[in-house]
Amino acid sequence: MPSTEFRQQIVEMSAKLAGRVLDAQLDAWLNAEHGAGSATYARLKQSCEEGVAAGWLANREGGGIRYGRIFKPAEDLAGFSVDVVDMKDIAGPHHAHPLGEIDLIMPLDEAAQFDGRGAGWLVCPPGSAHRPTVSGGRALVLYLLPQGSIAFTPV
Repeated sequence: MPSTEFRQQIVEMSAKLAGRVLDAQLDAWLNAEHGAGSATYARLKQSCEEGVAAGWLANREGGGIRYGRIFKPAEDLAGFSVDVVDMKDIAGPHHAHPLGEIDLIMPLDEAAQFDGRGAGWLVCPPGSAHRPTVSGGRALVLYLLPQGSIAFTPV
């Protein structure tokens, strides 16, 4: 799948997120309406798997993590940047989310979890911070960052 088709999928999803507060209510809504088992989830997961296999997603590596920013923040993406990481039983670098972060967790191994959560969405509110951790196997995680804002921090 070319990145132009993938971008269109993200354009459609980000339009539903435009102007929404990144909080527990958004987390619940995303998982209820677009979570694991939904057509949206299946389509995005398939596209990410195909993009990783084709080498245009998560095409860099550092510290045992494959990663890559596929799209910079843009108006058609409701101001979000888009990153995809490929992680297996590893903790990534500690970072803060000045404006929040929306993650789509796509386990490739059935037991894989991201920050203790299985397949679906995780919304991190503005000002939150974590050391992103995949346990129980391998997972892809799609990150939507408002304005591409992320601050790598010492632990």
